[in-house]
Amino acid sequence: MVRFPFDYCLRSFAAVLFLCLLPLPSLGIRSFPINAERPQSRIDGLFGFVEAPEYRNGVDCPTLSNKGLVSSCDPLLVHVAMTLDSEYLRGSLAAVHSVLRHASCPENIFFHFIAAEFDPASPRVLTRLVRSTFPSLNFKVYIFREDSVINLISSSIRQALENPLNFARIYLGDVLDPCVNRVIYLDSDVILVDDVHKLWSTELTGSRVIGAPEYCHANITQYFTDSFWSDPVLSRAFRSKNPCYFNTGVMVMDLKKWREGNYRRWIENWMELQRKRRIYELGSLPPFLLVFGGDIEPIHHRWNQHGLGGDNVKGSCRSLHSGPVSLLHWSGKGKPWVRLDEKRPCPLDYLWEPYDLYKPNQRLRLKHNQPVYTATNYIGYSNYFI
Repeated sequence: MVRFPFDYCLRSFAAVLFLCLLPLPSLGIRSFPINAERPQSRIDGLFGFVEAPEYRNGVDCPTLSNKGLVSSCDPLLVHVAMTLDSEYLRGSLAAVHSVLRHASCPENIFFHFIAAEFDPASPRVLTRLVRSTFPSLNFKVYIFREDSVINLISSSIRQALENPLNFARIYLGDVLDPCVNRVIYLDSDVILVDDVHKLWSTELTGSRVIGAPEYCHANITQYFTDSFWSDPVLSRAFRSKNPCYFNTGVMVMDLKKWREGNYRRWIENWMELQRKRRIYELGSLPPFLLVFGGDIEPIHHRWNQHGLGGDNVKGSCRSLHSGPVSLLHWSGKGKPWVRLDEKRPCPLDYLWEPYDLYKPNQRLRLKHNQPVYTATNYIGYSNYFI
């Protein structure tokens, strides 16, 4: 076991403390709530997470070019993007834990967290919390400017679907570092029970930009209004295609093709039309279906056993789909951490519980003989949003 001299650790700690205390660049004046209006109960709940176990690479894993300070541009990395906010933080950290626990090369994974600029817990607070929970995690937190999308969002069947951060997946090509050309996007209410490297190896053939499990038995017409289908011009979006439903909570994305095709703007065009004419009911999913439906790389259904949160109204219990399982997804209204806390869990919620790191009654135990700071973690600003 490698031991680090006391003076080395002290110098490392001082350097990290200095970086953490540096002021963030000014972002100008916004017409959004300030920190004084943050719900205190939600902030208090951020301090009950315990440190996750340390997960190390196997002997056959490729060695990164700079293991001490990993760059997001290293070609050997597996990139995973997720949103990060105080409301779904418990789910996000459980998802990260599950990815690391089942990965064959956990040290070769780089997490890109998109945090809302005006979340009740600031991006800096969320960054420190992730760092304390996963001391060796390679990650970066990007600040998402809600005002870039707020005027494009229309009312939805469930208020949570109107959260600007729910639309951050549309802007990954702009937010993430330009050298990141491929990413796995995961919702905060998932857990993996398989090696993420298998999902990463998905080949996006031809001109396909997105890979995801398709569900062609689902009735895609239900996701759009009668006024959409009765309009011969609008309904032409699906002409000459065989569109199938896919869930945007698990996607393998080619960001190089995404940027070159300006697909962000394609989706924004449909959102602008939605503001003028009511053509769908559900958040960020329908514009993805309009742009990519019938033209995605189909991935095995095992990588998105979705719908475990029930529907968008009642959030009732559901069972698994038939077949093997690599990823469980509590899409829908019901979330496992909420139902477990309320003592009314669904049977499948107990599969999520082992990955939960929220233990408010346990003291945080720091591991000895570890460097004080080993991870690549910092707050980043995308040029597109500044």
